[in-house]
Amino acid sequence: MTIEKLQLTLHSTGLKNVAGLGKGTSDPFAIVTLLATGPGEKPRVLGKTEVIKNSLSPKWTTSFLFDYSFGKETHINVSIVDEVRKQSDKPMGSAVFEIGDILGSRGSTKAKKLKKGGILYARVSKAPPRSAGKLALSLQGIKLKNVDGLFSKSDPFFEIRRTYEGAGGGSWSPVYRGKHVKNNLNPKWEPASIDVNALCDGDLNRRIQVAVFDHEKDGKHNPMGAFDTTVNELVKSVGGKFALKKGSKTYGTINVDECKIIGAETSSVVQPPSAPAAATATAPVDTTSYQPPMMPVPVPVADFGNMNLGGQPLPVPVAPPKKPTFVDYISGNCDLNMCVAIDFTGSNGDPRRPGTLHHFSPHGQMNGYEKAISAVGSIVAKYDSDQQFPVYGFGAKYGGVVRHCFQVGNSKEVHGIKGILDAYKGVFKTPLIMSGPTVFTEVIQLAATQAKQRYQINPLSYSILLLLSDGAVTDVEATKQVLASVADAPLSIVIVGIGNADFSAMQFLDDFETRSGVNRDIVQFVQFNAHEHNKTSLTRATLEEIPDQLVQFFHTRGIMPQADSNFSASKIVIDDYNEEADIDLSMDYGSDGEIALNGDVGCYIDNSYEAGIGDLHVIPPPSAPSGSAPVAASVPTQPFTFQVQVPPNVVSGQQIQVAHPHTGQPLVVAVPAGVPPGGVFTVSA
Repeated sequence: MTIEKLQLTLHSTGLKNVAGLGKGTSDPFAIVTLLATGPGEKPRVLGKTEVIKNSLSPKWTTSFLFDYSFGKETHINVSIVDEVRKQSDKPMGSAVFEIGDILGSRGSTKAKKLKKGGILYARVSKAPPRSAGKLALSLQGIKLKNVDGLFSKSDPFFEIRRTYEGAGGGSWSPVYRGKHVKNNLNPKWEPASIDVNALCDGDLNRRIQVAVFDHEKDGKHNPMGAFDTTVNELVKSVGGKFALKKGSKTYGTINVDECKIIGAETSSVVQPPSAPAAATATAPVDTTSYQPPMMPVPVPVADFGNMNLGGQPLPVPVAPPKKPTFVDYISGNCDLNMCVAIDFTGSNGDPRRPGTLHHFSPHGQMNGYEKAISAVGSIVAKYDSDQQFPVYGFGAKYGGVVRHCFQVGNSKEVHGIKGILDAYKGVFKTPLIMSGPTVFTEVIQLAATQAKQRYQINPLSYSILLLLSDGAVTDVEATKQVLASVADAPLSIVIVGIGNADFSAMQFLDDFETRSGVNRDIVQFVQFNAHEHNKTSLTRATLEEIPDQLVQFFHTRGIMPQADSNFSASKIVIDDYNEEADIDLSMDYGSDGEIALNGDVGCYIDNSYEAGIGDLHVIPPPSAPSGSAPVAASVPTQPFTFQVQVPPNVVSGQQIQVAHPHTGQPLVVAVPAGVPPGGVFTVSA
């Protein structure tokens, strides 16, 4: 499984002032906690940001590192807290984000409204692979212009800022903020130590900005000028100076007393150019105040005789030398598209009978098809920009004719994962006769054709076919031929085997690339029963190969990630406050500055199959003891009650294994006396 290191940065706007009457403005900082995905895991506090004094729109410079993989959901809780000296800190609001949600959003940025007011913004980007060391920097201001009025002097401080590549990368974001020097227009600031990776991703020639502000107690700091430069220019300018500009006017100069890189791994930084750059680059600075029905018949989907599949493969240009990663493409304007194909052959059993594969439980328990669609689909859907998904069926008769590819649902595409599940259930209200044989070829051909069509419109479009079947294909050789013919398409195929059938005939898919001579692996087969009680295990197994398949396709064709030129801050998605998820966690603050959750258990994401489509529920930790802050909701003490349906051929007294609907944990229960196969009994756990 491909694992990449990401970094998270945060800022907020319009927070509610919780300092209290006559006590000024809140001093917010943020705590980031990596949430567990089940009761057997423990959440982990990643750390906290610096405190921003007197600000209700803080821009924190602290970043947080964590591992990311495509097939596993990663949830973080961000708690914003007002630092109160000599008293308990006050909560200002909390929000839960899923990293895939952020990465799949435009600008790799997501925002959430907070219960008490304000909006919290979270952005993720790829972390540099190696340490580029620390930048030791000492600056001094010379004859700065006073912007504090006639009867007082400015209190200057400086920020070091960067931009991010790709979508949402146009604006300056602070990486370091120094302390202000009171009443001084020739300030000599304290030496700064700045992580070079955080500043410029190790690229010493990347543009950065030094901005100077007049510190104000209310947090609305006044700009005093700025200049653009690079790390290389700063290093080469020791003893030199930069003009501080505000618009077209000069507001003083900045002397570089010291600038050097300490502790860098030699292979981690971009080497400087042979000739030094001029140290007089300037840039404008913002002059405003700075504030950190029933479907009657199936719809034919295509004329397969007119498809252009293997005859004219897509061109394969020479690849560029530097190979991007999956995160580079996802954050670089790549759009994932998903389509779903469902097996309606007769071997699935009569859907009206409990225990058969297409049976819909009246008690809310999902069948295997529903679980696979919701688990795998909910992850892939995060990266699909329009949330519109084609759904197809195969193996059923309509009008006496067996259809190996027909439309499921009333429209060519349905909206969201719930739309897929609704369309799937709606099929059984049509004049469908479950039949056979099991044929994959037509849905694979259609998915490949549509993937190529999208690619012609957008070269950074990639498709995933989620194919669900209860048995092996009838014609293995025909399936092999089709897979070979579509190997040049921007497509990955995930096949999930549902039920207890013998899937040994499907093993040819695991080594198809080697045996067939095709130079690209596009298929992954997974048997659902091996992951029936573990949703995370299923998504990992089904999606683990897709990042490498996607990167290989684009890289061998010389297609590189691109910036989203149409992105702006106004297009950032802002989600509403979620009462079930966005809880204030209970924290313990140690005398050494360490922060820990108050309690080792609880505070996990409900990651069971039955947790709900698109819903998020956080099980909070135990409530805090008196005097600690902030206070969290307590864990419910009453047992959870749910109903279990007895599988076929299981008799009273026999033990069966079921999954807890909330936690996903396997439970072994005995069938009570008098409950027949297909019957229902109640379990408390």
